Amino acid sequence: MSIFSNIKKLSNLFSQIDVSDTIEALGKLDRTELYQIMKIIKSKSKPYQAPEIEGDYYQLARLLTKEEREKQLEVREFMNEHVKPIANEYWNKAQFPMHIIPKMAELNIAGLTYEGYNSPMGSYLLEGFITVEMARVDTSISTFFGVQSGLAMGSIYFCGSEEQKKKWLPPMQRLEKIGAFGLTEPNVGSAVAGGLETTCKKEGDKWILNGQKKWIGNATFADLVIIWARNVEDNEVRGFIVEKGTAGFKAEKQEDKMALRTVQNALITLTDCEVSEENRLQNCDSFRDTSKVLKATRAGVAWQAVGCARGAYELALNYSHTRKQFGKPIGSFQLVQDLLVEMLTDLTAIQSMAFHLSKLQDEGRMTDQQASLAKVACSRHTREIVGKAREIFGGNGILLEHDIARFVADAEAIYTYEGTKEVNSLIVGRDITGISAFV
Repeated sequence: MSIFSNIKKLSNLFSQIDVSDTIEALGKLDRTELYQIMKIIKSKSKPYQAPEIEGDYYQLARLLTKEEREKQLEVREFMNEHVKPIANEYWNKAQFPMHIIPKMAELNIAGLTYEGYNSPMGSYLLEGFITVEMARVDTSISTFFGVQSGLAMGSIYFCGSEEQKKKWLPPMQRLEKIGAFGLTEPNVGSAVAGGLETTCKKEGDKWILNGQKKWIGNATFADLVIIWARNVEDNEVRGFIVEKGTAGFKAEKQEDKMALRTVQNALITLTDCEVSEENRLQNCDSFRDTSKVLKATRAGVAWQAVGCARGAYELALNYSHTRKQFGKPIGSFQLVQDLLVEMLTDLTAIQSMAFHLSKLQDEGRMTDQQASLAKVACSRHTREIVGKAREIFGGNGILLEHDIARFVADAEAIYTYEGTKEVNSLIVGRDITGISAFV
């Protein structure tokens, strides 16, 4: 632009304002007021550029070691490259993307906290961050992994014999053998500690299992399912490794779920199902042993809630940058910013809570009650966060193409499994009052 054009523009501007009055008014302003005016002028001259989207507002990931951080980012890359593009498709079809399992195996992250048996050995803290990376893209995939690495492998690690550990854990760690965890029943969910309806009876060197299990993730295609049953002789709980193809074992896919649709949940029916003594978990003699597995994995569910919440928050924040109404991004409106800050506040709180819980777990100091409190808080706040995220999307929030609808639905499953909010609350309530309110 020539100098003459600039002079002409200035002349036009000066003809529209009283220059002497303007100079006089500017002279009365202090430095702070002048700075604010200059800031406004500068902002008007620059195109809007949205800040980087980051759900880890308190930078907790920086407290990971260099190696842990690299592994976290490796999982993030895997999820973004292999899962994110297909997440809605498989969720909508209620099918599992079997083709991603070999790629997931290459990450070498299953059985991270177990000592030996092909485990890469890592911290519960790193495992938590890995869970977040999965759940912030697709909670179904993090559930698949949690069942495999936590519940199924954990049952063998905590309750199996040395021979059973050597036989099963290495191929499960490599995801060559897929496991499932059969505890919940059609008539017994939160009350499993009070008595399972599925029974086991010793006959010679075999055990006969009868009953049903419900909501068993991975069970439609698992190579082995851990079945927990009540021994009719002493009413104590026993655990069994039931291999695929065992006579009397039937797994039917549960249809028409509204949440975690990619997860292949099954209704399992056991009809005079024969399991050898060799496949009985040798170090499980009561429900207290089963509880060891649940205790170790409940913190992981808290992290899963964090991941689901973080994914929803980041989707909403990104949408606030790109969606325009009344000629400007909706992120420029006060009510939208307030919603985003409310979400970030809750997200940062539950992230910090889960972080400290895993530190306690790594130190061997985490209690059942502390894990239950994290499950209560994280799943409840996640429910609230995804609801606010959906609100920011408006009508688009109910369309699967915008992703957020999947997060809203999946948060409902997290709120319930691994112990409902109410049951976990009563576990904590019993601890702090010394009075059981279960019955």
